[in-house]
Amino acid sequence: MAQSVVRESSVTQSKQSSGALALFALAVSAFGIGTTEFVPVGLLASIAGDLDIGITLAGLLISGYAIGVAVGAPILTALTNRMNRKTLLMTLMLVFIVGNVVAALSASFALLMVARFITAFSHGVFFSIGSTIAVQLVPKEKQASAIALMFTGLTIATVTGVPLGTFIGQSFGWRSTFWGVAILGIISLLAIAKLLPAGLKQSPPSKFADMLRILANRSLLLGLAITALGYGGTFVAFTYLTPILQDVMHLKPGTVGLVLLVYGIAVAIGNEIGGRWANRNPIGALFRMFVIQTIVLVAMSFMIPYQVAGLIAIGLMGLFAFMNVPGLQLYIVQLAERNVPSAVDVASALNIAAFNVGIAFGSITGGIVVDSIGLRHTPWVGGIMVLIAVLLAGASIRLGRKN
Repeated sequence: MAQSVVRESSVTQSKQSSGALALFALAVSAFGIGTTEFVPVGLLASIAGDLDIGITLAGLLISGYAIGVAVGAPILTALTNRMNRKTLLMTLMLVFIVGNVVAALSASFALLMVARFITAFSHGVFFSIGSTIAVQLVPKEKQASAIALMFTGLTIATVTGVPLGTFIGQSFGWRSTFWGVAILGIISLLAIAKLLPAGLKQSPPSKFADMLRILANRSLLLGLAITALGYGGTFVAFTYLTPILQDVMHLKPGTVGLVLLVYGIAVAIGNEIGGRWANRNPIGALFRMFVIQTIVLVAMSFMIPYQVAGLIAIGLMGLFAFMNVPGLQLYIVQLAERNVPSAVDVASALNIAAFNVGIAFGSITGGIVVDSIGLRHTPWVGGIMVLIAVLLAGASIRLGRKN
């Protein structure tokens, strides 16, 4: 009897260890993908100067990437639904590597945009599939934390990848940053090959008709709108964070990298807290997060003309900017399991698309604000987007109680 208990305990510990290693592989890959998504934020001026384009046009490198994710995520997830999960993730990292190599070799803005668009395809499918894999690796009560752990790679990219990529780009040219990200892709590919188990659970086959069923479901459609507005609102200001630091707060270029590092640390802390808040009641936690983020963004417009107050506001924006990610992803997965169980992967992919629709809309809106009324006004405009998410989250809570 005692030996049986010991064996069961040993098997449980082994499963937990392998699950932790698999989550680590997902986080490493998320780090590489997160770095390539956001690193242009710190390189907009360098890219614009080198390619002889305006700063607003350079900002399309972020919104264009987001559009690529939004378009590619649901379609490619549905098309690859029958592929082995591990094989699919490895294929995605190969696409990621190729996209960044092409970006590093780009001699024109058009080719750079094409390279970003190609890379975006791997991003969308990776995070939609990665989220459904992450919840398989842990007990049910830790699913939001598992998603948060995977997205920790994304937040660590904001902590270290973006500032380091900015430093490398400013020191050795922006192309060197994309070469570095391609190397990260190779490391991620090896981590997936070595650490991810081969026998991952395959989701039920889904069809494009399932996508239509998701979009016809009121609860899921509301959840996707919450994701786009609640997450995307921050990007009205975040896309132009470096110009804000330099032109509004008048910080030296060397200090900007340090501020980005502190911002990233705040993001990492917020992601961890957000995962814990969302474990039991994701939509209730999201409502509270969005209320606070709205207040922070509106206040930020009044604080950034002053260096100390502005730095505090930027730190708070970072704390709440990504805190909502685990809850948003878990909430959509839970809604899909209840309403369209045959299309959980597609629902997850549509939510990744919604994240990036929000990024694209937020960054494009930010460009319009910059060109019309100035950098200082980007935060409060983003706050309006998040405020709409607050109202939608409240409506979603009422709808859930009614159902």
